[in-house]
Amino acid sequence: MNFRGRGGDLRNWIGEYLDPLEAREPAHVGKIASDFDLSGAFGPTEAEGPLKPAAVLIGLVEREAGLHVILTRRADTLRRHTGQIALPGGRRDPGETLWQTALREAHEEIGLEPQFVSLVGLSTPYRTGTGYLITPVVGFVRPGFTLAANPDEVADIFETPFGFLMDPANLEEHERELPSGETRRFYAFTHQDRFIWGATAGMLRALYDHLYGAAIA
Repeated sequence: MNFRGRGGDLRNWIGEYLDPLEAREPAHVGKIASDFDLSGAFGPTEAEGPLKPAAVLIGLVEREAGLHVILTRRADTLRRHTGQIALPGGRRDPGETLWQTALREAHEEIGLEPQFVSLVGLSTPYRTGTGYLITPVVGFVRPGFTLAANPDEVADIFETPFGFLMDPANLEEHERELPSGETRRFYAFTHQDRFIWGATAGMLRALYDHLYGAAIA
């Protein structure tokens, strides 16, 4: 995909369209994306209680061939979302900012040292069906880093071209039947042998909207 503004400084262009790092606390958000956006009757209930704040890192690696996003495959031993493709991240600890959470979790999960990451802003918060409000923190990752998967959480680490994930032609919609009998629809991308779906695909789709200001058809 040809990025709008590619002729200038892409880092500054992306940062210009994101929210500032200190602009938002999870309890005071405007527009959010969610697992429920495509699912009609499938949605949250008041009985679920307050959302748990979390953050993920959308790490944009500056490669010769262009930007790539760091993604993981969750460990097969985890209780939830076993084996799914994810962005490094997790629940916010007391006293942390959202960007501190994203950097800490990326270091704990994949060994990414914070000094290699230059943060540029926040994307649209995302509500999950498991009761989390996840804020994606976007940062550029300088080459030269080394990664090591935490085997308790991560089975694999890989990169996917940012241009592929920002191309509306590559966005898919799928559906699955829940144990309750309801049908849930969700976004997905298929790149090579990787099926990127659910909250991860939803957050990447919301980032496209944040940057380009238009919904993906």
